[in-house]
Amino acid sequence: MAVHTSEIKFTVELDDNKIPEKLSWDAKDGGVDNEETKAFMISVWDPNKKETLKMDLWTKDMPLEEMQHFFHQTLLSMSDTFFRATNDEKMTATMRDFCAYFAEKLELLKE
Repeated sequence: MAVHTSEIKFTVELDDNKIPEKLSWDAKDGGVDNEETKAFMISVWDPNKKETLKMDLWTKDMPLEEMQHFFHQTLLSMSDTFFRATNDEKMTATMRDFCAYFAEKLELLKE
C-alpha cells in the first residue's frame, strides 16, 4: 500500500489550430508551482507492450537555438540516467561521445 502519492501535472494552452501557445507544469512535492516552460518530452514504459510511449510538445515561439540546447542537455541527461540504471560504462561513454559530436556539429559549445 502506498504511503504517499505525488502528482506531476502538465498544462497545455492551445491556439485555434491546436498548436501549443503556453506550457506549464506543477510538481508540488518538488517545489514547482505553475512553472512556465517552452518544451517538454515525456516517455513512459508500457510493460505489457514492451514499448515506450512518448509525448513531445513545444510552444510555437520556442527559439531554434534553445531547442538545440534542450535536445543536447536531454541527451546528456539520458546518458547519465542510462549509467545509473545499467552501470554500463562502455555504452555510457559512447553515448557521451555522441553528445559531444552533437554539440560540436550544432556549434553549441561556443567559447
